[in-house]
Formats: sequence, C-alpha cells, structure tokens
Amino acid sequence: MNLIESTTYHNLARAYSSECQAMVRYKFIEYGARYNKLNVLAETIDRIVYNEFNHARILYTKIQDASDEQIDNIEIEQGVPFREKWDLKENLRLAALDEEKEVTVYKSFAKTAQKEGFNEIAELFTQLARIEDKHRKTFSELYEQMNADSMYKKDKPVKWKCTACGYESFDGAAFDKCPVCQAEQGQVALVLKNPV
Repeated sequence: MNLIESTTYHNLARAYSSECQAMVRYKFIEYGARYNKLNVLAETIDRIVYNEFNHARILYTKIQDASDEQIDNIEIEQGVPFREKWDLKENLRLAALDEEKEVTVYKSFAKTAQKEGFNEIAELFTQLARIEDKHRKTFSELYEQMNADSMYKKDKPVKWKCTACGYESFDGAAFDKCPVCQAEQGQVALVLKNPV
C-alpha cells in the first residue's frame, strides 16, 4: 500500500497536529509557572515542550517522505481541547489527561500502521505512546505535589539543590531563599519520581 493513500498517512497528520497543539498548551503552562516564579517547574515543563516539538518534527518528516511532490494540505477532522484556563495546578491535571488520551490514540495508530504494513511507523507510534505516558506520569506527579503542597515539603528529609548556584541541603522542606545566592524557592530542584 502507498503511504499517501493510507489511513496511516492521515494518522500521521492527526498526530502532527496534536503534537503542535500540545506544545503550545504546555508552553502556556510553562508561562504560568514562570509567572508564579516557579522557574524549575517551568524548566521541567519546557523539557516536555521540547519533546513535543521534536515529536512534531519527526511526524512532519514522515509526512514529507510520503511524496516527492509538494504536499499542500491534508484534510483531517479531529477535536481540539480548550479546557485549560489560567490555573496552573488545574492545567497540570488537564495536561496529564491530555497525555493519557495521546497514549490511547497512538497505540491505536500503531495497530493501524501495522495492519497497513508500515512497520517503521507502527514502531514510531508505539515509542511515542511510551514517551507520552512518561509525560502523563510527570504531569500527574507535579499536579499531586502542588495539590498536596508537597512540591517543596516532604514527609522525610531529602536533598534540595539550588539550581542557580549548586548549594545543597538535606531537610524535610526546601529553603525559602538560598543561603548562598539568595535565589527564591522556585529555583530549587524538584524531587520527582518520574522526571523527564
């Protein structure tokens, strides 16, 4: 089967569109974190934004490889989530739900690609589903920590590190201001089970 005539071709376009949208929605969340002076949280989200950019880049390349001719437009129909508001904590929860949906969709896209004989693209969708699941876990953990007010407080002592100067302490809570460089608490490295 020719890729340009397949369902997989349209699924690549759907996935590309979804990755671009996710990238921008997560950039809004990153902006909210920076606005709230949570710089390390913003940097964590920015790594996910960069992952989404590269997913879009890879998908775009697969689409371009489908034809030697210029591809002017691919007609697709899909929903676009607009749930996020300017609430940082809630947006982290919604991002986790968005990623959960992407996992499900990419697994189905992988099955379709496999059935149509596009094994390399099937493997790409399988790997993207795994990465998006890691994003889901990170967003969920960030939401849970923010919701429980445990982003900078833990039940037992942990290592806290100032990302500005490298100062470290071992305590149940992060320092409000770095005693060395006076960086605000939002510059303290987050303690995550599922870092990106």
